Amino acid sequence: MTANDPVKSPKTLRAAVARYAWRAPASLGLAAIVIVTSVVTGTLWHPAATGGDALVWAAGVSTTIGSGWWWTPLTALFVVEGPVQLVVAVVLALTALALAERLLGTARTILAFLVTGVVGILLGVLIQWAAANLGALWAAIGSFGFTLDPTVGIVGALITASAFATSLWRRRIRVVTFTVVLMFVLYNGDQDNFYRLLAGLLGLWLGVLLRPGRSRMPLRRSSHAETRNLVASIIAITGFGPLTALLPPSGFGPLSFLAQLLARPTQATQVSQAVLAACDKDFTANCTRDLAASAATGLGSLVLSLLPLVLLLLTAIGLRRGRHFALVLGIVVNAATILLAFIVFGLGNIFIDVNSARGFGQLVEISFWLITALLVPIGSIVLLVTTRRHFQLRAPRSAVARFAFIVSISFAVLAIAYLVAGLASLDEYVPNASIGDVFASTIRRFIPTGFDAVLGIVIYPTAPVVVVLYQWVGPAFWLVFTLATLQLYRATVTGRTHGDEQHFRSLLERGGGTLGFMGTWPGNVYWFSEDGESAVAYRVIDGVAITLSDPVCEPGRAERTITDFIAFCDVNSWTPAFYSVHRETLPVFDSLGWQYLPVGEETLLHPQTSAPTGTPWQEVRQAHDRGLDGAVATVWTTWNELTPTMAAQIESICEQWLSEKELPELDFTFGGLSELKDPAVRLFLAIAPDGRMLAVTSWLPRYRDGQVVGYTIDFMRRSDDAEPGIMEFVIASAALRLQEDGIEEISLSGAPRAIEPEGNGQGNGGGADAAERAALDSLLGFLARALEPAHGFASLAAFKSTFDPTYETVYLAYGDSLALPAIGTAIGRAYLPDVSPKEYPALARTLMN
Repeated sequence: MTANDPVKSPKTLRAAVARYAWRAPASLGLAAIVIVTSVVTGTLWHPAATGGDALVWAAGVSTTIGSGWWWTPLTALFVVEGPVQLVVAVVLALTALALAERLLGTARTILAFLVTGVVGILLGVLIQWAAANLGALWAAIGSFGFTLDPTVGIVGALITASAFATSLWRRRIRVVTFTVVLMFVLYNGDQDNFYRLLAGLLGLWLGVLLRPGRSRMPLRRSSHAETRNLVASIIAITGFGPLTALLPPSGFGPLSFLAQLLARPTQATQVSQAVLAACDKDFTANCTRDLAASAATGLGSLVLSLLPLVLLLLTAIGLRRGRHFALVLGIVVNAATILLAFIVFGLGNIFIDVNSARGFGQLVEISFWLITALLVPIGSIVLLVTTRRHFQLRAPRSAVARFAFIVSISFAVLAIAYLVAGLASLDEYVPNASIGDVFASTIRRFIPTGFDAVLGIVIYPTAPVVVVLYQWVGPAFWLVFTLATLQLYRATVTGRTHGDEQHFRSLLERGGGTLGFMGTWPGNVYWFSEDGESAVAYRVIDGVAITLSDPVCEPGRAERTITDFIAFCDVNSWTPAFYSVHRETLPVFDSLGWQYLPVGEETLLHPQTSAPTGTPWQEVRQAHDRGLDGAVATVWTTWNELTPTMAAQIESICEQWLSEKELPELDFTFGGLSELKDPAVRLFLAIAPDGRMLAVTSWLPRYRDGQVVGYTIDFMRRSDDAEPGIMEFVIASAALRLQEDGIEEISLSGAPRAIEPEGNGQGNGGGADAAERAALDSLLGFLARALEPAHGFASLAAFKSTFDPTYETVYLAYGDSLALPAIGTAIGRAYLPDVSPKEYPALARTLMN
């Protein structure tokens, strides 16, 4: 096991656990207490039940007030209702409460947990008791329930701790937490969720008391990316709402009725057979309703009933990427949800005696439910409309046309398949169907379960083939729609034109960094400032915009160029990552509060201030002398000046070298044969007396005021029959040649490596978090280990050290530590964009060498 091995030793794991215990003793303590109490009360093995021994610790109207057990608002925070709740409580204690403890400190975390938990439960019990006496249905039903739930205090403590977080994380914690809690209150309706909501609201109040200065801080405008993430989170959470209505213990929330739409498809298929037999014999007035319920049974109907959830999750994915199509899709889906609410309540028979005060109160309550049921989708639509300016990324016309073609053809093929099969077996429906009924049934196949009964008479087939089509044409179409939409989300216009490339080259000739010329390579696109005087070369991979080295601009324009490019990425919903930037740009990232980590070392020679003398150059001099003694010729040229024979030999060397590697040729910061053919790239060749090509290197120019002042080595290949030391000879000869030409600096380039974090990884002096560094360290360490056996970075670095160079660290700068896994993955794909499934085993083998 090496020092970089990702598998941690037991000693390392013990140290990590010890650090966690030191930072979050209250969180660990709560988890331990909950486990112990679950054993003592028996809820570890079976859920608590009415009349059980665990109820002496449970809070609720019947226990706290009815039985006079005044201590239950406190004890309910340390006991769980059952095994599932135990897992949830322990996980949240070790994560959410640990986060709160890190922000608040241990003493204030305990205070926040107890105050918000106890007061939240007590206040909730009193509200339930008062509402039940006034005849409120939800309170009357909930008054028989009980609560054993540590998560009430955890929610309150987390919201309290948000007052101590940065403005970005304060907003994230509060928006996501309250959205989740409100979703459970509306859809599940259990009293535990009501208590959590009250604890969260108390957490806001307690946070103001503990840190009053934060309450006077002005609200900061969110970036495009942050707004998109928050809106996408809200839409995704509301999509899961109907599923939470099925979770036990289900209560009596305003939207709990949606559970029946998901529960009906799980009924046994024997019910459908019984209804079919009865209605085929005697079609009564109840058959329409019974057939609609029976037709909703089966796996296909269950999948179709989940369609609103799938579409809202699909909407959230697109919103996070800033896609305009996702905005439209979200509005349409929520509008359909409003229609569904009207349909469900319209089909229900609700009779209330309003002659009494209690009956009138129930009428007001149910009316409130009806309004609330509409508020969620209406609120979602309002949210999407008011934030629409953040979702303006449109796909190219060709992608839209392809999407429309795929969706239209899929719908047509599936609809026609069912229609033809249905018409061919017209006499095998219950009840007897007409041609018009089969057409109407065809439309129903693509609509979520729950709409059937309002679109005319429901018919159900008995022919086996038609039954299969009846169940599955709808899910098949929406699967195609989902995949086509995801493909549409990825379609973005990021191509570059010939004019863009020429403009970028003209800026490079004014002045660029040692790695700047790599920005001219295929795969990179360009961003230009409004005045055209600054540029950034980048490539977008999975939503991450990876820049290639420093921006191309005058030194005084670096800060403006970087901030404008970040804003450009924000508008396009990309995560910017500045890769292989030099130390000169780090003050800009400090001022932005960004973090940065070293990702490599660039090797530099200064031929005008150093000469090939001294001990470190001994091997180089020997290699150079061997070349002279053996009459090895060197040629300084370009691809266009090569003879056909020389070009063919270079191509042969490249192909031979590549054939010996298990992985494909590297991309991104490593040029290949095509990059050698650029007229501005110089080649330095070693040729044997008989004309054989022994070695080839390429040199990328670096300009200042239109003049070449430096070169960066890129491409290095040697023939199999070249004698040892030939590459040292070539580079030494090139260094001497460039010294004679007055070149100021020679870069021997660099290589990706695992990260060794700097001390001031963050502009505010806090440094990058160790866990965050470890995440990217693992990813780039994986990349370095994967590529080393195939491309020999370690031996290459040892070879370059013989030239007694200076070293310049290059960095990765990023703005959000949560994006580190995505950035690391994107960098890996940038280096190996064309790895095929057949090459994955080779990649795995390199890790084992």
